[in-house]
Amino acid sequence: MLVLRRRDPAPGEAMRRRQFITLLGGTVACWPLSTRAQQSAKPPTIGYLSSTAASADGQWTAAFARRLHELGWVDGRTVQIEYRWVHPERLGASADELVRLKASVIVTGSTPATIAAKRATSVIPIVFAVAGDPVGSGLVASLARPGGNVTGSSVQSVDAVSKRIELLRDVVPNLRRLAVLVNETHPAAMREAEEAQAAAYALGLEVAPVHVRRADDIAPALAALDGHADVLYVSSDPLLFSNANAISALALKARLPDVRGFREEVVAGGLLSYGPSYADLFRRAAELVDKILRGTQPADIPVEQPTKFELAINLKTAIALGLTIPHNLLVLADEVIE
Repeated sequence: MLVLRRRDPAPGEAMRRRQFITLLGGTVACWPLSTRAQQSAKPPTIGYLSSTAASADGQWTAAFARRLHELGWVDGRTVQIEYRWVHPERLGASADELVRLKASVIVTGSTPATIAAKRATSVIPIVFAVAGDPVGSGLVASLARPGGNVTGSSVQSVDAVSKRIELLRDVVPNLRRLAVLVNETHPAAMREAEEAQAAAYALGLEVAPVHVRRADDIAPALAALDGHADVLYVSSDPLLFSNANAISALALKARLPDVRGFREEVVAGGLLSYGPSYADLFRRAAELVDKILRGTQPADIPVEQPTKFELAINLKTAIALGLTIPHNLLVLADEVIE
């Protein structure tokens, strides 16, 4: 008869078995908890604040979201983007709302929006996709060392302002009087207007400042020129950008060739634009957000300068004004609207 005998474990073996079973059980027990923790972890929130309409800067925010996606931040999955397109008077309230939502970072589409965000928080990182004069506006201490919780891309460029006036001279050879349309409530736009006046005076041109404060001021202000200007320089700011179509129609009616800072304003009927690629600036803003979400402090990220500039020409508007665009400008143009 075969008798099976149980072998007693060697000294210490029983203890090792109990330790292994305890460890295994503990590990298995931890798996569901870890999984649930990962599933319940809320993705970071990115707040976007702008005082222009969604239809106006939609192309730029789309470029921003695409670049974020390429960097691994997918809206609705690995990150939540809260967009706020509001009237300028609502910027402060909307900035406060994004703070209450505990946004991980706030992205702004204009200098006024950035000022509102900075007033709302000194803790949450702020990235301005565009700002006319971040140092002069008090957004950062310096371009190289922003300090605080704000950084981004500056679009201030005296060279760009001078170039716009030179473009008008190329198209209107007998140019003598330049009107400068500016929103006087926007500090960065006022500085740009001052630069435009200085550049015009340096070229021996007369200057007619045209100041507005709200959309209803634009039509009467341009009508008041009444033949006292040969061309129109339109300063860059959210108010004038949002009313690009109306300004184009008024300039055409007054027979005023105009130059802008945004190619979208030329698409809306303006004659010429020269300025940074705003789609590129918003892509760069996404890269700055990526750095911040991965741990870099805004104070350690220098304010960037645009590297890509675009010239856009509307041939339909030129024909309507009876102007001939020089061939060399057509060759240099990044976009020609026919």
